[in-house]
Amino acid sequence: MDNIVYIINIATDKKPGRTVPYKFGIESWNRYCEKNNAKLVVLDQPILPYEQLRPNWHKVFIFDLLEQSNIDVNKLMIVDADTIVHPDSPNFFEIDDDKFCVVNNIGSYDWMFRSIENYQRHIFNNFEFDVSKYFNSGVLILNKSHKEFLDKVKSFYFQNRDRLVQMQETFFTGTDQPVLNFMCQTENVNTKFLPYEYNMQDLHRREALTEAMPYLDWGHIFHFNAIPNNGDNSKTMYWMEKTFKKLYN
Repeated sequence: MDNIVYIINIATDKKPGRTVPYKFGIESWNRYCEKNNAKLVVLDQPILPYEQLRPNWHKVFIFDLLEQSNIDVNKLMIVDADTIVHPDSPNFFEIDDDKFCVVNNIGSYDWMFRSIENYQRHIFNNFEFDVSKYFNSGVLILNKSHKEFLDKVKSFYFQNRDRLVQMQETFFTGTDQPVLNFMCQTENVNTKFLPYEYNMQDLHRREALTEAMPYLDWGHIFHFNAIPNNGDNSKTMYWMEKTFKKLYN
């Protein structure tokens, strides 16, 4: 059985250049996998048209895709393509305690609370959601026992797809992340919260994206999300390339 790192890197006509910077993140994870005897799986082709399934949602299909490729998975990491892993990071597959491992969402709080409020009201029937346990879905560690949970998320998506799309387009909320959060709580998934160092998000608002790159001394996984005024992804390119070259060259 294999330990798998899974990355979605699907380019779309709506944002054709968005995936270009992600080559640096993918290469960092490739080297991580070589070091830790894991296998890297990169999905670069959609399994359904964009209108039916946006790229983010492909993460809940990972077990189906691995089965179709005859890959027998042991443990699994799902990481966003805009992440870079530090070469001195520990073996993440040894810290999970067989739980669904996540990192609290740190930053982008307006977007986060808008997502929680509207999904709670319009999708999850005012379920009493514990905000302190809201996580960022850019880094997840799980195993075969969580296939049933992802199957439930997948079914929920198809049953509510039109409502979910309307929610995102009306209130500018998250896509997969709020649903995964609510369903982790509604389904009582046994969850382990890892420290911020395992998914260092929103580095811009933490005033870490400076030429000194202080974040390199802080943690294990650097997540280049939520960079403002970044419509062409040029800032993502700048920081991912700079970070990769600093760490690996």
